[in-house]
Amino acid sequence: MALPRPPRVTVEIVFDFVCPWCYLGIHRFQRLRQSRPDLPLTPVWRPFLLNPDMPRSGISRADYTARKFGDEDRARRFHAAISSIAAEDGLDLAFPRIARAPSTVDAHRLVRLALERGVAAEGLVLDIFQAYFSAGLDIGNPDALAAIGEANGLRHNETAAFLASDRAIEQIHADNLFVHRLGINGVPCFIIDGQAAIAGAQEPDILERLIELAVADVEGA
Repeated sequence: MALPRPPRVTVEIVFDFVCPWCYLGIHRFQRLRQSRPDLPLTPVWRPFLLNPDMPRSGISRADYTARKFGDEDRARRFHAAISSIAAEDGLDLAFPRIARAPSTVDAHRLVRLALERGVAAEGLVLDIFQAYFSAGLDIGNPDALAAIGEANGLRHNETAAFLASDRAIEQIHADNLFVHRLGINGVPCFIIDGQAAIAGAQEPDILERLIELAVADVEGA
């Protein structure tokens, strides 16, 4: 007789693609998944728009940096600090390669399409992060996104047509509004089984302990 499968625990991941801390946090979550395949987890991807009014075509990175940081020296200090932390996790954050600050609506739409087509979203999400922060690609560009989608199992022509349409744009904005109404104002944020919420690029062992508690609660219910 087969043993019953343990009940699955949802981990809602609230994030945006232009957030380097989100890249680090999701990378660490992936490390946990790889080291603990026995944990019965179901990731749920929740879009958070750090720049909801960003034009679909994006703006120059120089203009964005000036608006966000005020001066180039402050931006360099921030970039150096997060790059150093990310490098310890094996991530290459190459801010000088980024020429354009994108709208991330289409990148979040691509994740939604992947889920609709039964494609695992975790690899796609990390590939989009890597394309932006390491390769400096414009992830607001539909051609770049279609290529990333194809590399992760989506059909290029279908993805290109989807991105050229307005489909799911309203849903992304609605999802963004939803997480703000939950009181989430910083990302990444991990919501474990609808109960515990923890913000920031947490170390895998911290997430592991919280998830283990959630699994124990579900099994004991």
